[in-house]
Amino acid sequence: MALCGVALLLTGCTTYSKVVERRPTFRADTHTADGTAAATATIEKALHLERRDPLAALGGYLAAARTASAQLAANPSDPAARKDYNFAVARVVASLQSQRLSPWVEPVRIPSAEGEFLLGHRRDLRKNWNPALYDFTPADQFDVRGIYVSKRTLREGIGAPVVAVGKQTNPAAREEFTLPRTYYGVTAILRFAGNNAELAFEDPLAFETTRFAGRSLPLAADFTVPLATMLEDDENNPKKQGLARLLRPEKYAETARIARLEPYDPDKTVVLVIHGLMDSQATWTPLINTLRGDDDIRREYQFWFYSYPSGYPYPHSAAILRQDLDAVLKTFPLRKPMVVIGHSMGGCISRLLITDTGDRLWTEIFGKPPAQTPIAGQSRRLLEDALVFEHRREVGRVIFISAPLKGSKIASNWVGRIGSRLVKSPATLLSVGQDAMKIVQFQGDDLRLKRIPASIDTLAPNNRFVKAINTIPITPGIPYHTIMGDRGKGNAPNSSDGVVPYWSSHMPGAVSEKIVPSNHSAHQNPEAIEEVRRILDLHAHER
Repeated sequence: MALCGVALLLTGCTTYSKVVERRPTFRADTHTADGTAAATATIEKALHLERRDPLAALGGYLAAARTASAQLAANPSDPAARKDYNFAVARVVASLQSQRLSPWVEPVRIPSAEGEFLLGHRRDLRKNWNPALYDFTPADQFDVRGIYVSKRTLREGIGAPVVAVGKQTNPAAREEFTLPRTYYGVTAILRFAGNNAELAFEDPLAFETTRFAGRSLPLAADFTVPLATMLEDDENNPKKQGLARLLRPEKYAETARIARLEPYDPDKTVVLVIHGLMDSQATWTPLINTLRGDDDIRREYQFWFYSYPSGYPYPHSAAILRQDLDAVLKTFPLRKPMVVIGHSMGGCISRLLITDTGDRLWTEIFGKPPAQTPIAGQSRRLLEDALVFEHRREVGRVIFISAPLKGSKIASNWVGRIGSRLVKSPATLLSVGQDAMKIVQFQGDDLRLKRIPASIDTLAPNNRFVKAINTIPITPGIPYHTIMGDRGKGNAPNSSDGVVPYWSSHMPGAVSEKIVPSNHSAHQNPEAIEEVRRILDLHAHER
């Protein structure tokens, strides 16, 4: 109960993300050009009309956006005109949503004091992009707070950042390697030809600029709000699943999967992030939110995650990952080697992606090669998947963060032993354990189990697998880096992040090692995130 008590205490007192929707405020600039002043006055009038005559307000916002866009065409650096334009476009999107108008289905006629507008939608060639499938909310209507979204990452520019949320869950999400429900940031742009208005939703992760009034201008973006709203999804709440997936992994078997956080771009390098014990993909939000604020990172990289029930022994989770990689690469073949970032037990899984075991690991554990080991059927298949594998050729670099590569004594002390017994192993693995544990060649102080190891067992320094895997070197030619915390004590090499000691995370062959003043959540530490940025920049320039 000690492990569960600590877990509940830690998760119960924190809020990953809190998103509060509000009515946005509009502040007029006192010193503006005549055209901008006219747009400002039109916006203020439309705001007063919203409740009693929302269609007239929509017409007013269209008129204001047209006036401001004309001012921007004359002076694209006019900040007041850009502010008015972006605000008016955001209110157009909000009005369309509230009035259930769909200009992407057919053009809509909107009356205004400046004549009737015909509002249509620019045809978009993006695969699977259909605005009718989404609800749209301007990002300026959200206040965001929480430990995972403490900083709002924005890009100044033209357009209204909007959160697009899928109206339905995607039944083909697993086959398409996407999230069950889409939460994505787009930027709304309105272009005018007289009283004809064309609305476009542009992808700020795919494009840094947009064509507007005959010029290339920076495309505005809010990279934080889509992540924050995704974290609040009650259907797939990652905070609730962390402990549940540790204790009852079989119940959550379907959550073991790779998923893409953005549309696939073959010209961008994949960064695959892997979480640790009693955690979920949500843990990477601070890192992704920060790195998406970097122009070079956005241009060079796309983020995927691997999530899994962390009650599984991690060699089994690594086997599932390899199967998923085989499947995803058939649909999305990589042009460039991916970068893998693993935190905690996710680092242990990552280590198995860059290791060639041959029969060595099997022989070390069972005392004889596979052909001479009396295990058959499903047990043999599962054990071979977990113990006999080659390095993944699509992996070009690995970053280990707070990774217990040589184990953690917490897993072998009384807390770990109690925690391990609370994990309910899947029926398939229990059967494997009954066959395997009879013939494992235990030695010396090995952790001696009569059942298949749970995830916590595979993190114990005296676990047979942990000892055996550390006799096999990482495959040459694949650079790797280590980042670990010392809780600000500056006492390496005798340091610890409170869970994993330095001696376990330290890798003599690492290209670089960075110690940051952090606890075990080093992957969320600003210095560690900056180190990841440095490594990704290095990787981009070394290709």
